[in-house]
Amino acid sequence: MLAIIAIVTAGVVLSLNFGGGGDSALKTAGQRLASLMRYTRGQAELQTRNYGILFEPRGYQFLVFSEQRNQWRPVTRDQVLRQRRLPPGVSVRVELDGRRIVLRHPHHRDGGTLTPQVMIYSSGDLSSFSVTLELSGTRHGFVIKPDADDRIVERPLGGAAH
Repeated sequence: MLAIIAIVTAGVVLSLNFGGGGDSALKTAGQRLASLMRYTRGQAELQTRNYGILFEPRGYQFLVFSEQRNQWRPVTRDQVLRQRRLPPGVSVRVELDGRRIVLRHPHHRDGGTLTPQVMIYSSGDLSSFSVTLELSGTRHGFVIKPDADDRIVERPLGGAAH
């Protein structure tokens, strides 16, 4: 049941367009990312595989841990989890355990190794994270993080959870 809800939610959000200006693009990007995180959590539990999200200054990609190779690899068999770029003018900030992470461009990675900042474990557990998407030059944005019940929620900067 959880997987069906996650798939339907992801489908609805992914069908939205980026039209209507910066605030609309920001809201859509925030809803999309939160929906993709919920979808990935369902996939991690169904497949009993660990997933992660690697954030970069202009986007993010979903990774899956390969037990055979003992390394993180990009998700290639699920187009819903393809690599994503943020809309123009939208920036991302990631905090783990309350500490801000410096995001690097793909060509600045050590030895080409992919290591996610946000973890989504096969048990459904999540790493302690906060992801903020913000419209550049403004205080308009969305924060995505687990709530007290460990649900992934998005809320406006300075606002209450949806």
